[in-house]
Amino acid sequence: MLKSLIQSETLELLEWPRLCQHLATFAATKLGATAARHLKIPDSQTQSEQLLEQTKEVYQLENRLTTGLSFEGIQDIGDSLERAERGGILTGDELLAIATTLAGARNLRRVIDNQEDLPILTGLVADLRTYPELEQEIHRCIDERAQVTDRASLKLGEIRTDLRRLRSQITQKLQNILQAKSGAVQEQLITQRGDRYVIPVKAPQKDAIPGIVHDTSTSGATLYVEPNSVVPLGNQLRQIIRREQAEEEAVRRVLTEQVAAVKPDLERLLAIATTLDLATARSRYSYWLGANPPRFIQRKDNEIITLRNLRHPLLVWQQQHEQGQPVVPVDLLINPLIRVVTITGPNTGGKTVTLKTLGLAALMAKVGLFVPAREPVEIPWFDKVLADIGDEQSLQQSLSTFSGHIRRISRILEALGTGEEEALGSRVAEEQGSRGAGEQEAGDWRLETGVISPSLSTQHSTLSTQHSALSTQHSALVLLDEVGAGTDPVEGSALAIALLQYLANHAQLTIATTHFGELKALKYEDDRFENASVEFDESTLSPTYRLLWGIPGRSNALTIALRLGLKPEVVQQAKTQVGEATDEVNQVIAGLEAQRRRQETKAAEAQSLLQQAERLYKEVSAKAASLEERESSLRASQEVAVKQAIAQAKGEIAQVIRRLQKGSPTAQEAQQATNALNQIGQQYQPATPAKPKAGFMPKVGDRIRVPKLGQTADVITAPNEDGELSVRFGLMKMNVKLEDVESLDGQKPEPIVKPKPAPPAVTPPPQNVPEIRTSQNTIDLRGKRVADAEYILDKAISEATGPVWIIHGYGTGKLRQGVHAFLQQHSRVKNYEPAEQGDGGTGVTVAHIK
Repeated sequence: MLKSLIQSETLELLEWPRLCQHLATFAATKLGATAARHLKIPDSQTQSEQLLEQTKEVYQLENRLTTGLSFEGIQDIGDSLERAERGGILTGDELLAIATTLAGARNLRRVIDNQEDLPILTGLVADLRTYPELEQEIHRCIDERAQVTDRASLKLGEIRTDLRRLRSQITQKLQNILQAKSGAVQEQLITQRGDRYVIPVKAPQKDAIPGIVHDTSTSGATLYVEPNSVVPLGNQLRQIIRREQAEEEAVRRVLTEQVAAVKPDLERLLAIATTLDLATARSRYSYWLGANPPRFIQRKDNEIITLRNLRHPLLVWQQQHEQGQPVVPVDLLINPLIRVVTITGPNTGGKTVTLKTLGLAALMAKVGLFVPAREPVEIPWFDKVLADIGDEQSLQQSLSTFSGHIRRISRILEALGTGEEEALGSRVAEEQGSRGAGEQEAGDWRLETGVISPSLSTQHSTLSTQHSALSTQHSALVLLDEVGAGTDPVEGSALAIALLQYLANHAQLTIATTHFGELKALKYEDDRFENASVEFDESTLSPTYRLLWGIPGRSNALTIALRLGLKPEVVQQAKTQVGEATDEVNQVIAGLEAQRRRQETKAAEAQSLLQQAERLYKEVSAKAASLEERESSLRASQEVAVKQAIAQAKGEIAQVIRRLQKGSPTAQEAQQATNALNQIGQQYQPATPAKPKAGFMPKVGDRIRVPKLGQTADVITAPNEDGELSVRFGLMKMNVKLEDVESLDGQKPEPIVKPKPAPPAVTPPPQNVPEIRTSQNTIDLRGKRVADAEYILDKAISEATGPVWIIHGYGTGKLRQGVHAFLQQHSRVKNYEPAEQGDGGTGVTVAHIK
């Protein structure tokens, strides 16, 4: 009982219900909003991890979809299902709500099944049954106005036909009466009172239209009369209406029974839809917060709690929706050896907000929400989050601030399962400063300093005992605000020290705020303790809300008092009361703070240089990538050009072959074709780089020197085979030897090598003519009978001077067999064989002539 009480108190102190209310605004259905407002906190890390996976997959899914996950049509049909199971008859609206819920759930399953890499969501909807046949039956029997349709049953259709006919008769009779007694009626109008048709009659002329008066106007001037001639038809109409209602009820009863038969599946459908809606609300709320998914760490594996730029989610909401102040984030990086962190500093500096922010972050991670901090978000899974924050004064219960804190701390220790509340000491006989002398409070604890808090000189001797108790620690996060406050400072400080040492042995992590200077020294005596402080700007007399680690906060009360106008002599007197030791400690702390600021400045400069180096690296990498891309593009374009050249060459070769195939090829034509192919090869083959010429060779128009004559001359004719060339100098022309001339720069010409006489050209024999298929040496026998084919073959072979291509096709193979038999016995056929695959393969036979 006490455990659940402190846990519910903790949720209230951390304002968890407000966060749940904010989360509910992101739900799409009433069921999802209700579940968000009453969010259940999981009891195991496995459950929390599963919820986180759901949130991640919905986050991923909604990033893919253009309109997000739709829950249209899904309604809260739980009460309807309960009533159907108990034998009640559902209304048309309830049945229609069930049909739309089935359709909405089916659409959800379809969207999830169409996506990949969503194993958690896919498994969640795998067993979802949406009963399309039940939905169709409801829509067949119930229209969009939630009324039973005529087609719901044959009997109902007949009743509705009778009703329409009878109403038509009644209105016709009343219309006749209105025309006949127009002077007695108030206006030409047929209306209804209940299920009876009436006409408005002037009160003074009621006897003109005898009948039953069903209503009177407010002024009494008009009577609504059902004429006697219409009464029997009205009675008959009422009977048919009763039959219609009974038949409608029968239709709805059948549909209700069908719903009741599948109630367990429909309840599971509601649960799955609510789970999906809750996961979607968590995803959308996390996205709105700019939060990131947490990873649960094990501190025993030396993993560090990492929460950088952690923001209070309620303050973010207040800033966005209530024009609040900008949220100042805090950094929480806690070493795995640290069990207790004491936060000191001035009031309104943000100590309590830090406690609440961490508590909410731990709870958000447990329920599957992302945490509003910068990646990576790494936090342990705490089985309990317990808090003592704020003042619990109660006049009704006669509780002072101190008593309220002690009561709550006692419940925290009980929730930890230690059963050692007596460690806090015996009851206090009298509350310091909270009530008069002799007044006793029920539930107070008497402080025995010697038992609770060993002296600082003996604390070192207990360190080994404390460390041996780590194995009994619970996976709990304990948040204590102003620990030990509300009583005598000396006794309160001793109590706070004892309590924090106790929690260091029995809780995984404790964060405590305090104003006691003695708690700052625990860090230097026990390596499980750490100091932190909230920063205060003395120049502006206001907190910066920054959390500084490793440095305890110093008292700013006297400085603030002086700045606010308190007489200097009073402040100076207070300083002498505080003592020189305290002043020296404050000076040391101030020096540490200044050193920290210098380190932060240097770190910021180093970060700036690192960012600049990273930017330069990215620029160089981008340029290198651009050059590689350009080189790749050039290679690709060169490959395309080569392929185009090859394709063009192939086309020109094909044209040469087609020219040969058009007529009877001769050796001369074959030689021309060969020359053409050689030209094509030379055209498209890469040019061989020209070898550098050795020496000098005069050309027509060159100016040369003739050393023997001591003259320069112009070349008229190029050197002949004998090495002579004609030159002109002045008006004279003469022939000179090649070896007698040189270039103007002194180069001697290379000698001319006489070519050997070419052998006489030999005309190639006809049999070396390339075997090229043309229209002249090709015979198409497809569709011919074997006898006709033999006659055509004999004539073609007799006239042939080269191979003959015979097209007989595939077919049944009889024509091919007949052709082969004929070729085998023909005297001019040397041999035959199937054609090349490009010329028809086995569907064509090539006969070689002797």
